[in-house]
Amino acid sequence: MPPKKKAVPQECYFCVNHYTTIDYKEPQLLRRFTSAYGKIAPTRRTAVCAKHQRKLAEAVKRARIVALMPFTNR
Repeated sequence: MPPKKKAVPQECYFCVNHYTTIDYKEPQLLRRFTSAYGKIAPTRRTAVCAKHQRKLAEAVKRARIVALMPFTNR
């Protein structure tokens, strides 16, 4: 059996780029963190820290309610 690869720790996009707030009025940024079906992508896929993942989820939900993002992509 080949040896297992060690996971390289990825850095949070928002920490690296010094985002103070995640704004729901930026749907292009938020779409980067959603799946093709419109679901909020998990932390293990997006490599966003827990603090920013919570803020990201809240921003996506607000953007959906205000109709800046769709609930589903059909």
